[in-house]
Amino acid sequence: MHLVKKIEIIANSFELGKILDSLDKSGVHGHIVIRNVAGRGLQGMAEDLDMTWLDNAYVIAFCMPEQLKPAVENLRPLLNKFGGTCYISDVMEIRSVKCIASL
Repeated sequence: MHLVKKIEIIANSFELGKILDSLDKSGVHGHIVIRNVAGRGLQGMAEDLDMTWLDNAYVIAFCMPEQLKPAVENLRPLLNKFGGTCYISDVMEIRSVKCIASL
């Protein structure tokens, strides 16, 4: 097991391409996207259910701790400009790093 960082982003689907490009540019290449996310946060409803063209997406990505700073530096301007939120947490990955390197 080893420590990795989990990056969770909730943002408008219209900006999804920019967010994924930003992660890729930061060296964070793997991600999961869950579309059509609705919820309520500090700002109120995250989605107006009558306006499906403004659907939100939930992006989950994992990276090594040293990749986190570039990822945040690339994501922050996008989220500040277009809206959305990002959460980062420490998690443990159970696969061996050697197994990943040998693939």
